Amino acid sequence: MTRFTPQFLDEIRARLRASDVIGRTVKLTKEGREFRGLSPFTQEKTPSFFVNDEKGKFFDFSAGKSGDIIGFLMETQNLAFPEAVASLAELAGLDLPKSSPEEEERARSAKGVAEANLEAAKFFREQLTRKPGKHALAYLEQRGVGAAARGAFGLGYAPGDRTALRDTLMEKGFDLSCLVDAGLVIRPDDGEPYDKFRDRVMFPILSRGKVIAFGGRALSRSVSAKYMNSPETVLFHKSATLYGYDRARKKLKDDTPLLLAEGYMDVIALDEAGYAAVAPLGTAVTEAQLGLLWRVCDEPVVCLDGDRAGQKAAFRVIDRALPLLAPGKSLRFAFLPEGKDPDDVLRGDGAKAMAQIVAAARPLAEVLWAHETEAHPQTTPEQVAGFRRHLRDRLAQIQDIDVRRAYQHFFTDKLRAENGAAGPRTGGRPPAAGWRPEGARGRPSSGGFRPFAPPLSVSPALKAVNLNRTDARTVTEALLVLTLVFHPSLFKTCEDEIFALELVDPNLSALLGHLVSFVVECETLDRESLENHISRVEKHQLTFAHWRDHKRLRLERFLRPETDDDQARQGWLNALSKHRFDGELAAEVDEAARSAYRTVDEERLWREVIRHRTRLVNDSKPDGG
Repeated sequence: MTRFTPQFLDEIRARLRASDVIGRTVKLTKEGREFRGLSPFTQEKTPSFFVNDEKGKFFDFSAGKSGDIIGFLMETQNLAFPEAVASLAELAGLDLPKSSPEEEERARSAKGVAEANLEAAKFFREQLTRKPGKHALAYLEQRGVGAAARGAFGLGYAPGDRTALRDTLMEKGFDLSCLVDAGLVIRPDDGEPYDKFRDRVMFPILSRGKVIAFGGRALSRSVSAKYMNSPETVLFHKSATLYGYDRARKKLKDDTPLLLAEGYMDVIALDEAGYAAVAPLGTAVTEAQLGLLWRVCDEPVVCLDGDRAGQKAAFRVIDRALPLLAPGKSLRFAFLPEGKDPDDVLRGDGAKAMAQIVAAARPLAEVLWAHETEAHPQTTPEQVAGFRRHLRDRLAQIQDIDVRRAYQHFFTDKLRAENGAAGPRTGGRPPAAGWRPEGARGRPSSGGFRPFAPPLSVSPALKAVNLNRTDARTVTEALLVLTLVFHPSLFKTCEDEIFALELVDPNLSALLGHLVSFVVECETLDRESLENHISRVEKHQLTFAHWRDHKRLRLERFLRPETDDDQARQGWLNALSKHRFDGELAAEVDEAARSAYRTVDEERLWREVIRHRTRLVNDSKPDGG
């Protein structure tokens, strides 16, 4: 295969305008410096496909795709990279670079293997309709594979004769070495060469419209290998190929997911039911195969047996996928009834049952959490600590920092929910204004009958007693955020704590998010760069200036820029502990409020809340303090 230099590719791009190349496929209208048209990848009605000649690129906002003219041809014409380059070079009037002798030999070998595979596929199809293939045809019909599906997938039959395919192809002019290179014939060290596939239902494996290999299903029970694939060849690399991928990518629509099943028959059954489906070739899912899935679908659905084996398979897929997750790219998992595959469900329970299973597919994060909690008991403090460390190890596997942070929030929500906190990531926020449980206005509560009592007014003096609670907590939150600005080293030494930090005050929370997003991207980190970044957004600048000059914060020594980083870190962690305590305190006050509301007496409600809070604060003070 010719190796195209960057200079040659740049010459193609320089000679061809993107709008001219793409305009041969898409009707474009000029708008300013760009061209606009309907997406060739989706069924949109409002144009959101743009071409920019200055950049030499297209941007498709409906499909989430972009690229240059080479990528456009690969996507729209289903061409391999060399084929797309060759087509554009011809259009640009350029001769292709000459290949080395080794590359020319490899190209000749690939061409011969492709031609041999094509003839073999024809031979197998013919044999299926003849007398030797009668039992193979009966098997397919018994499995519900009709003529339309057999034709669509090019199914065939390899006769039991040891040399039937070899003899037929050699009579057509193929030499033995080519058939061996294609993996169609086995040449032993001693003895006569013989056909690799014998007495098997044959499944051609395609890539970009070409037959690159075969899979065979044995019809004899005495054969040890029920399924068999072609060996690795110049065209076929098992770990980078998915069965049915060519057909599935053409069948995909905006509202239909791509399903990953386990075998050939599952793919065919799902295809007949209207799904776009693919399968790995008898091995665990690889990184290359995940890349193929995500090229055409943001969240493919992995269909697995609901038994232990299926669950283990799901965890193997998750292990492989975690380092590769990217924003918008993930997996979902559909667990089938135990002992059934998609083919069984469709033939036995019907298309509606399969649709329900696919609709109920669980996100990767949920499946991962369920697995980890089941695998790691949390009945002792040591087990809890070990579980949390294991979650951190899992997070470390995720390479994309935005996805890793999202998973960190997800795990935090789950931990808080299981520990009985009041809602995900609220930090113990008090009930929203106007919230009342049943019974708060004189109605009977769910706890039983209570006589009607009109609500009493609440004195302003009593309400004022509790107003400083939120103010004090907000001061702590401001202290946490401003210390990060004055001591940027904390972003490295307290990374986990910072990314898990949730603030109640919306302005401070927004400022923290603004800082974190900057820290993730910047190479050099210091106080000046952080303050400059804050000053770019007026809202954040006002928040920062307000708290920087706050008299309460000026009393904290560890906040000051001249304080040693180690002292600042210890002070920041102490403030964090106080913030967490305040969150737990707020949650307990909420519970006290819910309990007090049942008295249907607002005055007693407030007294109960204040009494409960005072007791909690007193209990938290050190002895003698």
